Amino acid sequence: MSTRTRPAWLAAVTVLVVAVLCAVVVPSGAEAAAGVGVGGSMGRGFDSVAGADPGAGPSPEAGPEAGPEAGPDPGTGGDGWAGTWYSAPVEAEPGGGAARTVRNVVHTTMGGSRARITVSNLFGTAPLDLRHATLATAAAPARTMRTLTFHGRARISVPPGGQAVSDPLTFEVPAAADLYVSVYAAGPVTWHPQALGTSYAVPGETDRAADPGAFAGTTGAWRYVTALDVQGPESADGSVVVLGDSITEGVGSTPGADRRWTDVLAERLRNLRERAAGAPRAVLNAGIGGNGLLTGRSGPSGLDRFQRDALGRAGVRTVIVELGINDLLSDGERNADALLAGMRDLVRRGHARGVRVLGTTLAPCGGLRACTAEVEAVRETVNAAIRRGGVYEGVIDMDRTLRAPDSPRELSPPYDSGDHLHPSDAGYRAVGAAIDPGTL
Repeated sequence: MSTRTRPAWLAAVTVLVVAVLCAVVVPSGAEAAAGVGVGGSMGRGFDSVAGADPGAGPSPEAGPEAGPEAGPDPGTGGDGWAGTWYSAPVEAEPGGGAARTVRNVVHTTMGGSRARITVSNLFGTAPLDLRHATLATAAAPARTMRTLTFHGRARISVPPGGQAVSDPLTFEVPAAADLYVSVYAAGPVTWHPQALGTSYAVPGETDRAADPGAFAGTTGAWRYVTALDVQGPESADGSVVVLGDSITEGVGSTPGADRRWTDVLAERLRNLRERAAGAPRAVLNAGIGGNGLLTGRSGPSGLDRFQRDALGRAGVRTVIVELGINDLLSDGERNADALLAGMRDLVRRGHARGVRVLGTTLAPCGGLRACTAEVEAVRETVNAAIRRGGVYEGVIDMDRTLRAPDSPRELSPPYDSGDHLHPSDAGYRAVGAAIDPGTL
């Protein structure tokens, strides 16, 4: 049949098919430029502090891209990602908002060959203008610094209450090492004010991430960045998340020395990895000083933040809960059954996600003015119930590990940092050493 005799309906169908094929094959200009999708850009960033790599993707000066989120949900699981470091967001920094470059110093607990970060505006009441983010090793920042992108863009807008997860970046992340996660941003600051380490901040309308002489101003807080995840041979075994208070945060340990009990546990898991096949490799510290299980005097309560800070972490396999003592000491809770019910609720929610939930007994507090006889009676009741079973799937008996043999209501003197509540370096090491990796 010639084209002159072809029916009109067949010609119309032909035109429609061609139009559809063209729409599928040829992306729109906006999609092609932005590299929409998780793998849209790897963002090689800086090869050195001398200048930008022309293959790094969009300039930090490019206009921000607004949206409810940027990047995948870090807690989706099943994709080979696992957390290697975490900082639980606590609140909005008072007075935050002016432009600055922050160099967060984070300590890894597992290595990998790909990396991504999460930037949070959880407590912001206005958009966060994220202008540039970089990743580098502290050992060789000039040689290793790379730009991180979000859906292919270096600059984005993170809405109030939202977060942005960066595109996967090919980057050799060493285990048990310090990394620099630098952020140049303006707008509200979601922070963790007590990092027990030294990071850096430089105010001003210029990105200073690649300037080695700029970071003279030190800070003891982590800002903007809440997570560092990795992919690699070890990440498939996942992570342990510790949801806790200042005892998990590491108050009383030597600042900047990574001597929290979670650091001790992470070191043990690295050393035991061939003998404990299948055990999680990394330990994520989700401790917040002053935090309670039932109440949120410092940060959201444990019940409220369990989904985000524990179950929402990439590759989580096991959660350890170390919460409850602040409910007694600071928040006036005197109902042991209410505390135990809260603990059981966390276990139930963990089971629904296929995650094991272990728990610690409540540490001794004798010697503190707030640790009255009434508080001690509730503490002992809670601890007895935890030890009997039926609360957590496994027990880490922090109370028996830390208490003085001749005065069980108090910390053993070598394990007391001096305030009668927080352990010393030796006390934290004893807690980390007492955990059976097989229970994880």
